[in-house]
Amino acid sequence: MRYVVAKDSREAVALLNTGENARLLAGGTDVLVQMKLGNKAPSLLVDIKAIIGFSDISAENGGFRIGAAVSGAEMGEHAGLKAMWPGVVEAVELIGSTQVQGRATMVGNLCNGSPAADAVPAMLAAGAVARIEGPSGTRDMQVADLLEGPGKTKLGKAELISSVYLPARPERSGDAYLRFIPRTEMDIAVASAGVNLVLDENGCVLEATVALGAVAPTAVMVPNAGAALVGSPLEEQALEACAAACEAACNPIDDKRGTVEFRTKIAGVMATRAAKIAYTRAGGQL
Repeated sequence: MRYVVAKDSREAVALLNTGENARLLAGGTDVLVQMKLGNKAPSLLVDIKAIIGFSDISAENGGFRIGAAVSGAEMGEHAGLKAMWPGVVEAVELIGSTQVQGRATMVGNLCNGSPAADAVPAMLAAGAVARIEGPSGTRDMQVADLLEGPGKTKLGKAELISSVYLPARPERSGDAYLRFIPRTEMDIAVASAGVNLVLDENGCVLEATVALGAVAPTAVMVPNAGAALVGSPLEEQALEACAAACEAACNPIDDKRGTVEFRTKIAGVMATRAAKIAYTRAGGQL
Protein backbone atom coordinates (compact mmCIF):
# COMPACT_ATOMS: atom_id res chain seq x y z
CA MET A 1 0.00 0.00 0.00
CA ARG A 2 1.21 3.49 -0.86
CA TYR A 3 0.66 6.43 1.50
CA VAL A 4 0.79 9.95 0.05
CA VAL A 5 0.23 13.31 1.79
CA ALA A 6 -1.50 15.52 -0.78
CA LYS A 7 -0.23 19.11 -0.97
CA ASP A 8 -3.45 20.48 -2.43
CA SER A 9 -6.86 19.36 -3.67
CA ARG A 10 -5.62 19.17 -7.27
CA GLU A 11 -2.98 16.62 -6.28
CA ALA A 12 -5.52 14.68 -4.20
CA VAL A 13 -7.89 14.49 -7.16
CA ALA A 14 -5.06 13.42 -9.48
CA LEU A 15 -4.10 10.63 -7.08
CA LEU A 16 -7.70 9.45 -6.89
CA ASN A 17 -7.76 9.46 -10.70
CA THR A 18 -4.77 7.12 -11.19
CA GLY A 19 -6.94 4.03 -11.44
CA GLU A 20 -5.57 2.58 -8.22
CA ASN A 21 -7.84 1.42 -5.41
CA ALA A 22 -7.46 4.72 -3.54
CA ARG A 23 -9.05 5.96 -0.32
CA LEU A 24 -8.88 9.35 1.36
CA LEU A 25 -7.62 9.81 4.90
CA ALA A 26 -8.86 12.72 7.00
CA GLY A 27 -9.88 11.57 10.49
CA GLY A 28 -9.51 7.92 9.56
CA THR A 29 -12.09 6.69 12.07
CA ASP A 30 -13.99 4.82 9.35
CA VAL A 31 -11.35 3.93 6.78
CA LEU A 32 -8.77 2.60 9.25
CA VAL A 33 -11.37 0.41 10.97
CA GLN A 34 -12.48 -0.91 7.58
CA MET A 35 -8.87 -1.64 6.66
CA LYS A 36 -8.28 -3.56 9.89
CA LEU A 37 -11.41 -5.60 9.25
CA GLY A 38 -10.08 -6.37 5.79
CA ASN A 39 -13.18 -5.01 4.09
CA LYS A 40 -11.75 -2.20 1.97
CA ALA A 41 -7.95 -2.35 2.03
CA PRO A 42 -6.78 0.27 -0.50
CA SER A 43 -3.64 0.16 -2.59
CA LEU A 44 -3.28 3.93 -2.16
CA LEU A 45 -4.08 6.03 0.91
CA VAL A 46 -4.28 9.78 0.24
CA ASP A 47 -3.89 11.96 3.34
CA ILE A 48 -5.73 15.28 2.91
CA LYS A 49 -5.13 16.81 6.35
CA ALA A 50 -2.23 19.00 5.17
CA ILE A 51 -4.24 20.73 2.42
CA ILE A 52 -4.67 24.44 3.15
CA GLY A 53 -8.24 25.21 4.22
CA PHE A 54 -9.24 21.60 4.83
CA SER A 55 -8.72 22.00 8.59
CA ASP A 56 -10.39 25.42 8.88
CA ILE A 57 -13.76 26.68 10.09
CA SER A 58 -14.30 29.96 8.23
CA ALA A 59 -17.04 32.59 8.39
CA GLU A 60 -18.59 33.04 4.94
CA ASN A 61 -21.61 35.09 3.81
CA GLY A 62 -23.06 35.06 7.30
CA GLY A 63 -22.64 31.29 7.69
CA PHE A 64 -19.73 28.93 8.19
CA ARG A 65 -17.61 26.74 5.92
CA ILE A 66 -16.24 23.62 7.60
CA GLY A 67 -13.22 21.96 5.99
CA ALA A 68 -13.13 18.25 5.25
CA ALA A 69 -10.47 17.57 7.91
CA VAL A 70 -12.12 19.53 10.76
CA SER A 71 -12.76 17.20 13.69
CA GLY A 72 -15.89 17.00 15.78
CA ALA A 73 -13.94 18.25 18.80
CA GLU A 74 -12.88 21.35 16.86
CA MET A 75 -16.47 22.04 15.84
CA GLY A 76 -17.58 21.73 19.45
CA GLU A 77 -14.95 24.24 20.55
CA HIS A 78 -15.96 26.88 17.97
CA ALA A 79 -18.26 29.27 19.83
CA GLY A 80 -19.66 31.01 16.75
CA LEU A 81 -20.52 27.81 14.92
CA LYS A 82 -22.03 26.24 18.01
CA ALA A 83 -24.18 29.31 18.64
CA MET A 84 -25.47 29.45 15.06
CA TRP A 85 -25.96 25.71 14.38
CA PRO A 86 -26.12 23.95 17.76
CA GLY A 87 -28.06 20.99 16.36
CA VAL A 88 -25.44 20.26 13.71
CA VAL A 89 -22.61 20.52 16.22
CA GLU A 90 -24.43 18.29 18.72
CA ALA A 91 -25.00 15.68 16.02
CA VAL A 92 -21.32 15.60 15.10
CA GLU A 93 -20.36 15.43 18.78
CA LEU A 94 -22.35 12.19 19.13
CA ILE A 95 -19.99 10.35 16.78
CA GLY A 96 -17.92 7.94 18.88
CA SER A 97 -15.99 8.50 22.09
CA THR A 98 -14.05 11.53 23.30
CA GLN A 99 -10.93 10.06 21.71
CA VAL A 100 -12.73 9.51 18.40
CA GLN A 101 -14.02 13.09 18.51
CA GLY A 102 -10.46 14.35 18.22
CA ARG A 103 -10.21 12.69 14.80
CA ALA A 104 -13.66 12.02 13.32
CA THR A 105 -14.91 14.56 10.77
CA MET A 106 -18.35 15.66 9.67
CA VAL A 107 -17.39 15.24 6.00
CA GLY A 108 -16.12 11.72 6.66
CA ASN A 109 -19.38 10.86 8.39
CA LEU A 110 -21.21 12.05 5.28
CA CYS A 111 -18.96 10.25 2.78
CA ASN A 112 -19.10 6.95 4.65
CA GLY A 113 -22.70 6.73 3.46
CA SER A 114 -24.24 5.13 6.54
CA PRO A 115 -28.05 5.55 6.76
CA ALA A 116 -27.55 5.95 10.52
CA ALA A 117 -24.84 8.63 10.32
CA ASP A 118 -25.52 11.21 13.03
CA ALA A 119 -24.25 14.29 11.20
CA VAL A 120 -26.32 13.80 8.06
CA PRO A 121 -29.94 14.42 9.20
CA ALA A 122 -28.77 17.57 10.99
CA MET A 123 -26.99 18.74 7.83
CA LEU A 124 -30.08 18.03 5.73
CA ALA A 125 -32.27 20.05 8.07
CA ALA A 126 -29.74 22.90 7.96
CA GLY A 127 -29.68 23.02 4.16
CA ALA A 128 -25.96 22.24 4.11
CA VAL A 129 -24.07 22.44 0.82
CA ALA A 130 -21.06 20.27 -0.05
CA ARG A 131 -18.19 21.69 -2.11
CA ILE A 132 -16.91 19.00 -4.45
CA GLU A 133 -13.50 18.95 -6.15
CA GLY A 134 -12.89 16.68 -9.11
CA PRO A 135 -11.20 16.27 -12.50
CA SER A 136 -13.76 18.63 -14.06
CA GLY A 137 -13.27 21.35 -11.46
CA THR A 138 -15.27 22.55 -8.47
CA ARG A 139 -19.01 22.32 -7.96
CA ASP A 140 -21.45 22.78 -5.09
CA MET A 141 -24.23 20.31 -4.28
CA GLN A 142 -26.89 20.21 -1.61
CA VAL A 143 -26.03 17.46 0.86
CA ALA A 144 -29.60 16.20 0.39
CA ASP A 145 -28.86 15.54 -3.29
CA LEU A 146 -25.60 13.73 -2.58
CA LEU A 147 -27.03 10.65 -0.87
CA GLU A 148 -27.56 7.47 -2.90
CA GLY A 149 -27.76 4.39 -0.67
CA PRO A 150 -26.08 2.44 2.13
CA GLY A 151 -22.36 3.09 1.79
CA LYS A 152 -22.88 5.11 -1.39
CA THR A 153 -22.90 8.76 -2.40
CA LYS A 154 -23.26 10.43 -5.78
CA LEU A 155 -19.65 11.57 -5.84
CA GLY A 156 -18.18 10.91 -9.27
CA LYS A 157 -14.91 9.21 -10.14
CA ALA A 158 -11.94 10.90 -8.43
CA GLU A 159 -14.18 13.47 -6.71
CA LEU A 160 -13.83 14.52 -3.09
CA ILE A 161 -15.68 16.86 -0.72
CA SER A 162 -13.37 19.66 0.36
CA SER A 163 -15.82 21.42 2.69
CA VAL A 164 -19.42 21.78 3.81
CA TYR A 165 -21.15 25.16 4.00
CA LEU A 166 -23.76 25.85 6.68
CA PRO A 167 -25.72 28.92 5.57
CA ALA A 168 -26.54 32.05 7.49
CA ARG A 169 -29.72 31.85 9.46
CA PRO A 170 -32.38 34.49 10.12
CA GLU A 171 -33.49 35.83 13.47
CA ARG A 172 -35.87 33.70 15.52
CA SER A 173 -34.51 30.42 14.20
CA GLY A 174 -33.10 27.28 15.80
CA ASP A 175 -32.17 23.69 15.07
CA ALA A 176 -31.84 20.44 17.02
CA TYR A 177 -30.87 16.80 16.52
CA LEU A 178 -31.94 13.77 18.55
CA ARG A 179 -31.40 10.03 18.18
CA PHE A 180 -32.52 6.88 19.93
CA ILE A 181 -29.85 4.33 20.82
CA PRO A 182 -30.05 1.14 22.92
CA ARG A 183 -27.17 2.24 25.15
CA THR A 184 -26.52 5.57 26.85
CA GLU A 185 -23.64 6.50 24.50
CA MET A 186 -21.28 5.32 21.75
CA ASP A 187 -23.91 3.46 19.77
CA ILE A 188 -25.50 3.68 16.33
CA ALA A 189 -28.87 5.38 15.92
CA VAL A 190 -31.93 3.15 15.71
CA ALA A 191 -33.83 6.24 14.56
CA SER A 192 -32.88 9.92 14.51
CA ALA A 193 -34.21 13.31 13.49
CA GLY A 194 -32.87 16.75 12.65
CA VAL A 195 -35.21 19.76 12.74
CA ASN A 196 -34.63 23.37 11.72
CA LEU A 197 -37.26 26.06 12.42
CA VAL A 198 -37.79 29.74 11.68
CA LEU A 199 -40.46 31.60 13.68
CA ASP A 200 -42.42 34.74 12.96
CA GLU A 201 -42.71 37.61 15.42
CA ASN A 202 -45.76 35.96 17.03
CA GLY A 203 -43.99 32.68 17.77
CA CYS A 204 -45.62 30.72 14.97
CA VAL A 205 -43.49 28.48 12.75
CA LEU A 206 -42.73 30.29 9.51
CA GLU A 207 -40.42 27.65 7.99
CA ALA A 208 -39.68 24.09 9.05
CA THR A 209 -37.32 21.43 7.76
CA VAL A 210 -37.37 17.87 9.11
CA ALA A 211 -34.96 15.06 8.23
CA LEU A 212 -34.75 11.49 9.51
CA GLY A 213 -31.87 9.04 9.85
CA ALA A 214 -31.60 5.26 10.24
CA VAL A 215 -35.12 4.59 8.92
CA ALA A 216 -34.46 4.32 5.17
CA PRO A 217 -31.57 3.43 2.82
CA THR A 218 -30.33 7.01 3.28
CA ALA A 219 -31.15 9.88 5.58
CA VAL A 220 -34.32 11.46 4.19
CA MET A 221 -36.00 14.83 4.08
CA VAL A 222 -39.68 14.78 5.13
CA PRO A 223 -41.35 17.83 3.58
CA ASN A 224 -44.81 16.86 4.88
CA ALA A 225 -43.50 16.81 8.44
CA GLY A 226 -42.15 20.32 8.07
CA ALA A 227 -45.35 21.51 6.43
CA ALA A 228 -47.36 20.17 9.38
CA LEU A 229 -45.53 22.55 11.71
CA VAL A 230 -45.80 25.71 9.57
CA GLY A 231 -48.33 28.24 10.87
CA SER A 232 -48.37 26.64 14.32
CA PRO A 233 -47.01 27.80 17.68
CA LEU A 234 -46.10 24.13 17.99
CA GLU A 235 -49.35 23.00 19.53
CA GLU A 236 -50.10 19.30 20.04
CA GLN A 237 -52.15 18.88 16.86
CA ALA A 238 -49.27 20.10 14.69
CA LEU A 239 -46.79 17.85 16.49
CA GLU A 240 -49.04 14.83 16.00
CA ALA A 241 -49.31 15.61 12.28
CA CYS A 242 -45.53 15.96 12.09
CA ALA A 243 -45.05 12.59 13.77
CA ALA A 244 -47.54 10.94 11.44
CA ALA A 245 -45.75 12.37 8.39
CA CYS A 246 -42.44 11.05 9.70
CA GLU A 247 -43.88 7.60 10.24
CA ALA A 248 -45.27 7.59 6.70
CA ALA A 249 -41.82 8.44 5.31
CA CYS A 250 -40.06 5.53 7.03
CA ASN A 251 -38.78 2.48 5.18
CA PRO A 252 -36.51 0.88 7.81
CA ILE A 253 -34.85 -2.49 8.14
CA ASP A 254 -35.87 -5.07 10.74
CA ASP A 255 -32.92 -6.32 12.78
CA LYS A 256 -31.80 -7.17 16.32
CA ARG A 257 -31.35 -3.49 17.14
CA GLY A 258 -34.91 -2.49 16.29
CA THR A 259 -38.00 -3.76 14.52
CA VAL A 260 -39.63 -1.97 11.61
CA GLU A 261 -42.54 -0.99 13.84
CA PHE A 262 -40.30 0.33 16.60
CA ARG A 263 -38.04 2.34 14.30
CA THR A 264 -41.07 3.83 12.57
CA LYS A 265 -42.73 4.90 15.81
CA ILE A 266 -39.54 6.26 17.36
CA ALA A 267 -38.74 8.35 14.27
CA GLY A 268 -41.86 10.43 14.86
CA VAL A 269 -41.09 10.72 18.57
CA MET A 270 -37.54 11.93 17.89
CA ALA A 271 -38.78 14.47 15.34
CA THR A 272 -41.37 16.03 17.65
CA ARG A 273 -38.93 16.19 20.56
CA ALA A 274 -36.28 17.77 18.36
CA ALA A 275 -38.89 20.24 17.07
CA LYS A 276 -39.61 21.35 20.63
CA ILE A 277 -35.91 21.95 21.31
CA ALA A 278 -35.47 23.85 18.04
CA TYR A 279 -38.58 25.93 18.80
CA THR A 280 -37.23 26.94 22.20
CA ARG A 281 -33.83 27.80 20.70
CA ALA A 282 -35.60 29.98 18.14
CA GLY A 283 -37.15 31.97 20.98
CA GLY A 284 -40.52 30.27 21.13
CA GLN A 285 -42.29 29.65 24.43
CA LEU A 286 -43.78 26.18 24.84
